[in-house]
Formats: sequence, structure tokens, C-alpha cells
Amino acid sequence: MPNRGGFSWKRTLGVTRAKQRFSRKTGITLTKSGRQRKIGKMLTGGGCLLPTIFLVLLALGVVASTVIA
Repeated sequence: MPNRGGFSWKRTLGVTRAKQRFSRKTGITLTKSGRQRKIGKMLTGGGCLLPTIFLVLLALGVVASTVIA
């Protein structure tokens, strides 16, 4: 039988509401997928990952050329 929204101790004790308030005030999500999504947006600026990869490779090239020279 599927869960159709029964009784929840966490909701009754206020855990759900406290987590929601914390997330809204701090901007830190408390779910694994939410944290991964937020980190991904921070790294890519909310867009494609290719410009970030290009900048990292460029920086590595500069460092490598100064070490070799």
C-alpha cells in the first residue's frame, strides 16, 4: 500500500519547520541533492561547465610553463 501522507512525528515535533527555517535563513539546503545542485551552480556560475574547465586548464598551463622555464 503506498504512503498517502500519514502521521509524522518529525512534523508533529516541529523538526520539519525548523529545517525549513534554517534553510531559508542561511541559504544552505539540507538535502544531499540540494547541496550538490547548489555547489554545481556556484562552480559553474549557473551555466555550462565548459568555461570553468577552460579556465582551470589555462591556469594549469601557465603554472606548468613557469615551472618548466
